[in-house]
Amino acid sequence: MARIGTAKHPAIARVRSAEHAQRIIELCSESGVHAIVGVEPDKPKDISDIERAFGWRGPMRALPKPGRNDPCPCGSGRKAKKCCPELTI
Repeated sequence: MARIGTAKHPAIARVRSAEHAQRIIELCSESGVHAIVGVEPDKPKDISDIERAFGWRGPMRALPKPGRNDPCPCGSGRKAKKCCPELTI
């Protein structure tokens, strides 16, 4: 799935006032997020795409595994190889 808020996949928002739309457009232009904002006073506000565009953190990476002689991450104080050997490298 492509990242939302890019030129190919702009974020789409619906707000109820022109002032709110202008604030969203300014915020997006300052941050480099591409967005299409529509003003529809008779429909509920929907800015979920904008929130997702700003909330994107990048790919998730696994935490490094403890070495055999490092303390166990479970907090027991024992070495990882003796306490939780399935966690060690």
